[in-house]
Amino acid sequence: MTDAAFAECKAGLQDKAVQAGVSADTASRVMADVSYLERVIELDRRQPEFTTTFADYLNRRVNESRISKGREMLAEHKDLLARVTRETGVPAPYLVAFWGLETNYGSHFGKMQVPSALTTLACDPRRTTFFTEQLIAALRIIDEGAIPAEQMEGSWAGAMGHVQFMPTVFLKHAVDADGDGRRDLWNSLPDAMMSAGKFLESMGWDGDYRWGREVLLPENFDFSQADGRRLPLAEWRKLGITDAFGNALAREPIEAALVVPSGHQGPAFLAYSNFRVIMGWNRSEFYAIAVGHLADRVAGAGGLQNPPPEDQPALSRDQIMQLQETLSAKGYSSGEPDGILGSNTRKAIRQYQKAEGLIADGFPSGQLLQALDIQAGS
Repeated sequence: MTDAAFAECKAGLQDKAVQAGVSADTASRVMADVSYLERVIELDRRQPEFTTTFADYLNRRVNESRISKGREMLAEHKDLLARVTRETGVPAPYLVAFWGLETNYGSHFGKMQVPSALTTLACDPRRTTFFTEQLIAALRIIDEGAIPAEQMEGSWAGAMGHVQFMPTVFLKHAVDADGDGRRDLWNSLPDAMMSAGKFLESMGWDGDYRWGREVLLPENFDFSQADGRRLPLAEWRKLGITDAFGNALAREPIEAALVVPSGHQGPAFLAYSNFRVIMGWNRSEFYAIAVGHLADRVAGAGGLQNPPPEDQPALSRDQIMQLQETLSAKGYSSGEPDGILGSNTRKAIRQYQKAEGLIADGFPSGQLLQALDIQAGS
């Protein structure tokens, strides 16, 4: 983008901010210091060549260091966390888990100047509307005195503070829990933890139940049922599912979905309603399991009874596109091939597996790739 084009875009965004209620003084002062950040565009457009396996994802995020530090934080901040739990219903280990995954307990907030990052993204044609909204929200946060503009640092996409709230989430859900008159998610842990609790509460967190649990599946289980359907626990019991230690599932009037992130060779989980709440924070199933498992570990639980296999191949985007194209040619379409292993692709895999007499877990295993003549690791 040329300097002239960016200057013109900045001026237009400044006008929009004032029209949205940001004071003219704040909008003028902050936007005058905004600069174009080429690095932000590079990060926004960077697509990883290979997917991340569940084993790699979980082992990197729920490691002994993070578990140990989380237990320390749970003890050190027990009074604050107990207060948040009383007011929001979210148990302390979950608050600590979000904190640990988002910023490693406040040790990495991100170093990007948020107004500049958001302006850069708002002036890029890919997601102009979304980032314009985020920029205006960031200016409103500065306008209300939560933090000086020069101290508003965060991720390249504009996530901020201990729990990495986007500006629109900050405006709607951040609270002043320490009574100093400011909603400060960078320097006030009470504000950050209470805001996280309030956000989760607003999405429907059920304090009576956990996130879900690891479970044990019976032999010859029909993995096609791990397709997102939600069934009462009683129905899963009838299908022979127990907890990870072989004990009967609790007789609770709740529904759960079966999740098998590594396919039939890895761990299985029953995901309760709070799992969906976690995904309201981050739409990744891997992330939601990591939050739940880290919360369990911080609270004193042991590791998974069936850890994810570490020898599963990480597929490249080209391989996934080839998989999508091959399945489509055989009559199992997942839509336009995009190189992303989403729910539609898993559904197509599951349909093909079932038709071919394979275990219908919707997982792109080496066996599946071989059956479709797709080279693993190519």
